[in-house]
Amino acid sequence: MVKFFGAVIIILAAFITFIYPLANSIKQGLDLQGGTHIVLEAVDTPDAPVTDDSLSRVVTIIERRINEMGLTEPIVQKEGARRVIVELPGEKDPQKAIETIGKTAVLEFKDESGATRMTGKDLKTAKEQIDNGKKNVVAIEFTDEGAKKFADLTASNVGHQISILLDGQVLTSPVVNEAITGGKAVITGSKTLEDAKNLAILLRSGALPVKVQVLEVRTIGPSLGQDSKIKSEKAFAIGIVLIMIFLVAIYRVSGLVANVALLVYIMILLAILKYLNATLTLPGIAGIILSMGFAVDANILIFERFKEEVLIGKSLRTSMEAGFRRAFSTILDANVSVMIAAIVLIVMGSGTVKGFAVNLALGIIVSMFTAILVSRSLLTWFINTGLITNPWFYGLNRKLTAESETKKGGRS
Repeated sequence: MVKFFGAVIIILAAFITFIYPLANSIKQGLDLQGGTHIVLEAVDTPDAPVTDDSLSRVVTIIERRINEMGLTEPIVQKEGARRVIVELPGEKDPQKAIETIGKTAVLEFKDESGATRMTGKDLKTAKEQIDNGKKNVVAIEFTDEGAKKFADLTASNVGHQISILLDGQVLTSPVVNEAITGGKAVITGSKTLEDAKNLAILLRSGALPVKVQVLEVRTIGPSLGQDSKIKSEKAFAIGIVLIMIFLVAIYRVSGLVANVALLVYIMILLAILKYLNATLTLPGIAGIILSMGFAVDANILIFERFKEEVLIGKSLRTSMEAGFRRAFSTILDANVSVMIAAIVLIVMGSGTVKGFAVNLALGIIVSMFTAILVSRSLLTWFINTGLITNPWFYGLNRKLTAESETKKGGRS
């Protein structure tokens, strides 16, 4: 008795204490929070054809640029052979984001003849700052090899201009007064400190290996995202309540035990999502709700097997053990079939489809654990209390035959 009621109290207390912190700590996707959705497409050029490797590098560099911008919880992922999807939850200025993440950012240092003497590959770092003249500049530092190149470049161009270009546009064209050997320089021309910061981000992150163009920009307002969030939360709550009512109505005490196990399922699944730093989206919530159905389905199979064992005259405890044992192979086969489908979607799908499949797969794994271990342990402990021995309270709706009653009485 102590085991059962102690476990139930601990589970209920943990659910009440942790459910809201867990749910609110999981990152929310664009469809729940609002923000900016950008679709970029890589374009072939004579000097830089699009390859799978170059597209992967584009994703890496864009991620680096977004992180440098300080935006939270971004999603950057490949879609197909040429496209990159960028989702920026909470970002309300899509044009600013596009200017930073979509620039090719090819940096060049040219002499007066137009010859490119250095590129962005020679840079070590870049940082925005305000100089002594209150001007917004980008302070750059070269690599060891870059420092030697810059020293040679400035030494051979004293009294002449050196142009610094980004994507073919001149940022500044200072006149060299003397050779610069310290491996450091500044780029002027930024109107604001924010402009200097964005330029520094581009220089630090490096140039995109291929040209990209913007195909689509979509802004989702916070009110629309909040509306989606409220509706999804309501659907989730209604789904749980209906499932719990169904279980209690059909299986009574066994249904109550399954409901407690369902609370454990929800907590474990949310904890896993938080640990994996997952981003929750509407399709992801759909996957979780669907996996809840599989969790209930496993309990139903077990309880039906349990009732069959009771009908042939076995004791409650023996029937419960046999019910779990007989149902296990069926549950395993059904969940493996769904898991295979989920894995195919994870491997071959992208974006929201993959998010749905990942949450479905996680839900199936957790549901197996709660149905087989948590439900079984709780039901065993409750039967051992001896508080309720009438099979009706465990979902049996027809009377036992006289022969079954005799067998049951002899084995109990």
